[in-house]
Amino acid sequence: MKILALDASTEALSVAVVDVERDYELEHFEIAPQAHARRLLPLARELLERADLELADLDGLAFGRGPGAFTGLRIAAGLIQGLAAGIDRPVVPVSTLAALAARCLHQDARVERIRVVQDARMGEIYSADYQRGQGAAPEPLGIERVMRPEQLDADTANEYTRAGNGWHVVAGERGVAPETLEPVEQWPHALDIARLAIPTLRAGEGLPAAQALPVYVRDDVARKPGGLR
Repeated sequence: MKILALDASTEALSVAVVDVERDYELEHFEIAPQAHARRLLPLARELLERADLELADLDGLAFGRGPGAFTGLRIAAGLIQGLAAGIDRPVVPVSTLAALAARCLHQDARVERIRVVQDARMGEIYSADYQRGQGAAPEPLGIERVMRPEQLDADTANEYTRAGNGWHVVAGERGVAPETLEPVEQWPHALDIARLAIPTLRAGEGLPAAQALPVYVRDDVARKPGGLR
């Protein structure tokens, strides 16, 4: 199983190549606001070359499908669609919130429950809760939501490991110092997206390229002229 994954859902961007048979993982990650359109494709080519792979060697592709910054999501989806269609390979869209949860679970075996909070701009946050599932995969405890930070359940917050780049928004609403709600991970990574996509590809449940679409969660804003970010 060989897979290429991309994420451009935040100010960060990342590209990863995973070759399961060789037990080989390679990722490039950087904070590069507004550089996604320019950097993603060259980085994908560079990582495939470093992995001694051609695009046609891949069994599938994956991308961070959102929620996140609308422009970045469209860039990643469009690029993945083009690459996958060119080699007729399936695509797995992966939740960026689940990818953050997976990163926490992978890096610390003591973590059992994660609350992911991402900055949705306009004074709102994206949030979802997860627990450690079978094979350390994140198991959702509810749906992905967009909300005002004051709607986040404060009473249960200490039961979860914090992840995501939106906790400073919550801290601001509660009038506490940002460091009191410091997350253990801020950014989704393409490597975790690739890892999460592999079981779906193995099960033959990847999507045709044309169906690899972003998930905005805030769909009403995504449709409004001038509401795109």
